[in-house]
Amino acid sequence: MDDQECPKCKTTKYRNPSLKLLVNVCGHALCDNCVELLFVKGSGACPICRIPLRRNNFRTRLFEDAVVEKEVDIRKKILRDYNKKEDDFASLNEYNDYLEQVESIIHNLTHGVSVDATKSTIEQYRKENKSLIQKNKSKLSRDDAFLEELIEAEEMKTALRQKQLYQQERDDKRLKAKNRENLIDELTYSDAPAGHILSTHENMHKEEEKEEKPPVIVNFKPTTTREAYLPVPKDQTPLYRYEQMRVEFCGPPMPDDERLDSDGFLRHIRCATGAEKAGGFESNLACKRALQEALNGLYA
Repeated sequence: MDDQECPKCKTTKYRNPSLKLLVNVCGHALCDNCVELLFVKGSGACPICRIPLRRNNFRTRLFEDAVVEKEVDIRKKILRDYNKKEDDFASLNEYNDYLEQVESIIHNLTHGVSVDATKSTIEQYRKENKSLIQKNKSKLSRDDAFLEELIEAEEMKTALRQKQLYQQERDDKRLKAKNRENLIDELTYSDAPAGHILSTHENMHKEEEKEEKPPVIVNFKPTTTREAYLPVPKDQTPLYRYEQMRVEFCGPPMPDDERLDSDGFLRHIRCATGAEKAGGFESNLACKRALQEALNGLYA
């Protein structure tokens, strides 16, 4: 990050650790001091590409590549109008074609390909879908609403947990103060030896520490006025039960691996090499296949 440099004043991050680079719609970075000087009237031209810029459109640079910064800025602007969801289309293919059209528009504006034709396409789309654009801006998508519910539930759960922990800490402090007052009173007014009183209170304190404190339970069920979604129906079908596959060869039963070795079937079978074993091949596979072909159909 020390090689960051302002293209105008050539100030680097090494010489000025507090250097802050800002970017605009063109994607070229300028330090905050150069922005103050060049855009003192509120607007001006980029010193690199000479595109007219406004001072209030500068933001902190996120990426080192100017093309990526430009694409991010263009994508945000385009998606404000091209805000259709999958529910707005009759089929998935139409939705995919729409997404491809959006990416083509962003690519053309980012790399300067057919800019005038692309802008006219955008204006025509805005006129034809004005009501739908406003409608989609005013409503949250299903995923956005679900995420917002999760965030809201998590925030309320965290707040409730912090409240319970704070109350528990207050109770602990109050109990410690009470025990201390009781100890002082006993030492002051009791006739028992001080050592006996201290040991008694110490044992009581240890027993209190050994007692398990009830865990902080947060039972929170978010209630919302948004659209309620039905729970996923439970599958009532029986669970899968494995049954060994039965293959009818119409012949004598095949010997298992132990009999293949003990009865000498593998005596004339070439041993598998290390590379073949690494791939999962064993010598008994070839032997089993030969026996299967020999015994298959003898009872037919």
